[in-house]
Amino acid sequence: MSAPSAAPPRVIVTRPQPQAQAFVAALHQAGIDALALPLIEIRPVADPRPVRRIWAELPELALVMFVSANAVLAFMSQRPAGAVWPAQVLAGSTGPGTSAALRAAGVPEAALVEPAGTDYDTEALWQQLCHRDWKARLVCVVRGHKGRDWLAEQLGAAGAQVAFVAAYERHAPQLQPTECAMLAQALHAPAQWLWLFSSSEAVSNLGGLAPAADWSRCRAMASHPRIAARARQLGFGCVALGELSVAAVQHQLSSAAARSIQSNAQ
Repeated sequence: MSAPSAAPPRVIVTRPQPQAQAFVAALHQAGIDALALPLIEIRPVADPRPVRRIWAELPELALVMFVSANAVLAFMSQRPAGAVWPAQVLAGSTGPGTSAALRAAGVPEAALVEPAGTDYDTEALWQQLCHRDWKARLVCVVRGHKGRDWLAEQLGAAGAQVAFVAAYERHAPQLQPTECAMLAQALHAPAQWLWLFSSSEAVSNLGGLAPAADWSRCRAMASHPRIAARARQLGFGCVALGELSVAAVQHQLSSAAARSIQSNAQ
């Protein structure tokens, strides 16, 4: 008699809230056992006046680039009463979550610029922007207090005047007791868990939360090569690269189950 098949791994979603819980709910609807362990804490900025100034200057801008869905939420939280997105101002997005947040906030579809394929990063977004004339055009990048400057550098080299505005703050999380227990369980039985990473910063924060951990038997999915490289640098023994969607997670779990069955049969 063959041994009973092992239960599929539980999925750990490391996105910030509220995106983490929303993705957990979507995974649950697909029958996937998932839990949220946000590895970046989003906090409002102490002084919202710079964001409000951008709202006042919005009609003069050619492009507002949003680095994440949380950047959209923080920026839109300072929207003046009755303000609408100017049709002539482009809204840049690097991924589907950010695009969904922009649409929900009322940004017209014609103003939304996002990658054409499944590579969700600033390089792919630049391919949709590089053919435009940016000479002396005003651009604002909405982000936290720090971030990657590559797209801003490309726009600046093309002649744009680029400014940054910090709409929120990112911090390493302070884990609650239930989250500490989840982390301990994942380290104790790594084969029973699959980590999802959509940020290199989240991977670094995880390393800070468990500096003495052995990650060599832990498995992860990462949404970008840079993030995958950071997970491997931390010590993750198996890192799959791909879009972090419900379908992609299902495929990864199915592939892992097939490999496990094949290994047990040998």
